Amino acid sequence: MPRTTTLECPGCPPLRALTFDSLGLIKVIEARGEHGGVPKVVERWGDPHSSKCVLAASIDDSQNDPLLAVARKNGLTDILNPLNGDLRVAISNAGDSGAQPEDDGIVGLHLFKRQREESSSRSRTLLTCTTKGKASMRSIEVTKVSAESSCSTVKSWNVCASGTIAFSKVDISEKFSLFGGKGVEVNVWDLDKCEKIWTAKPPPKNSLGIFTPTWFTSAAFLSIDDHRKFVAGTNDHQVRLYDTSAQRRPVMSFDFRETPIKAVAEEPDSFNIYIGNGSGDLASVDIRTGKLLGCFIGKCSGSIRSIARHPTLPIIASCGLDSYLRFWDIKTRQLLSAVFLKQHLNEVVFDSAFADKEVANAAADAPLLEIQNGNDTQEDATETLPVKRKEAPEEKDRSKKKKSKENEESKKLKSKKKRRAKGDIHDDAS
Repeated sequence: MPRTTTLECPGCPPLRALTFDSLGLIKVIEARGEHGGVPKVVERWGDPHSSKCVLAASIDDSQNDPLLAVARKNGLTDILNPLNGDLRVAISNAGDSGAQPEDDGIVGLHLFKRQREESSSRSRTLLTCTTKGKASMRSIEVTKVSAESSCSTVKSWNVCASGTIAFSKVDISEKFSLFGGKGVEVNVWDLDKCEKIWTAKPPPKNSLGIFTPTWFTSAAFLSIDDHRKFVAGTNDHQVRLYDTSAQRRPVMSFDFRETPIKAVAEEPDSFNIYIGNGSGDLASVDIRTGKLLGCFIGKCSGSIRSIARHPTLPIIASCGLDSYLRFWDIKTRQLLSAVFLKQHLNEVVFDSAFADKEVANAAADAPLLEIQNGNDTQEDATETLPVKRKEAPEEKDRSKKKKSKENEESKKLKSKKKRRAKGDIHDDAS
């Protein structure tokens, strides 16, 4: 038998995550309670079918009317309610290009929050990008009744003339977007003007004169306030740091293990990044120096396809082809919990509003519990104290009577002994 090791999983704080798999199922995983616990699958949305495979997902987890966008293999983009899974809008991508939806699937998806905050209307903006570089921004009028919802294409453009797009990433300000893929150098676009503002330049040939072909797999913006710095992973297990204000070639690059980089996630307001590769390795790296800070304990048995950082809790989630959703502590890099979900997983997102509600409810209930406990203790004290006062004199009288009886008996014994002693003395004298 092979040697195996088991890891103790302490559990997770209160959180809610949504996973998307190769059969089109959306599963809701929650860890409930004031102190959290073991995450469990609480809901499952959709019917399993290979044509409904989820390619990309984006969530707006705001408190008022949250939405979830899901792009599928059959060319449909569904806008759902992330609280109960109700369908709001279904958008078809078949008419955007001449290719079939299966041949030109959506690989980049982003649901904008900026327009929602600036306007009180129900209009939303959705950015999509296909594998052949067809990018489009749609304005969607979302209502509570799905039949009354409508959408219209606002802008569309071609990101690349050749090659295959593998990913797209939008910065926090939602003004700039990043695209890259196989045969496509990383390029930055201004979403307000739909113009390309920067394109990367491939690195030079190595010492043997061999040129590495371009193949980017994932990327992430580093800073919240600065869109000029971002990190990208490649198919030849290389991680590159770019600064658009400095130069077109990478500022720094380093190799990680020996398999392609499949997922990259950033740490907000920090220079640390999280990278996952095709062999299941998950690690934290300081991007300023390229130093490996450490690998996350607990080997994944399949390729990692998605890494999500929780907005408020020090937790990241990873999922991939081994069908496990794992939660990790970013400080200790320990495995908190793992959930087996049966299908190959393509994406995971967090619902940050869930933890806030649970903590708020627990905090609101805590003072009431303290008051109730205080009242209970006061009632117990008032019930027991009079009884003690009534029993105390009786116990004292009993103790006094016992002592008096003992004293009398001892006196009698002493007197008997004295009499016997006197009798013995008289007998001897006689």
